[in-house]
Amino acid sequence: MFKKILLFISFITIYSCTENNLPENCIRPISFSINRSLENPEFNSILTVGSVEIDGGYKGILIMNAGLDRFLAYDKICPVNDCNSPMVYDEINRPNILKCTCDGSEYGLGVGIGGQPQTEGFVCPAVEYSAVKIGNSIRISNF
Repeated sequence: MFKKILLFISFITIYSCTENNLPENCIRPISFSINRSLENPEFNSILTVGSVEIDGGYKGILIMNAGLDRFLAYDKICPVNDCNSPMVYDEINRPNILKCTCDGSEYGLGVGIGGQPQTEGFVCPAVEYSAVKIGNSIRISNF
């Protein structure tokens, strides 16, 4: 009986840690799936550690090669949707930051960071998508 109760509590705890815990005003990922060939010349910069921007999502998607065949993908929409312009990424000077030009908020990028706000007073994370390498292709989709 104790094991069943422990299993039930574990299930409830894991289930409560979903994205549904985001504040009401945060943007949520949209449902889509994009498959692109890594042999396409536009993806040359992510064959090694680097990034590329593609159309998709709300305002475009930034794809990053985090090394060891791990890819990260972030939507360029400002998380509180207060800007008509997409967020900007400066790979040379600020390689781990997406910045919303309208309100100056910044969001951390990288493995284990998950688009968390780096600016005080902001709680909504940058929208992150799943990016998986499958053979010579990459699939970007909502989780």
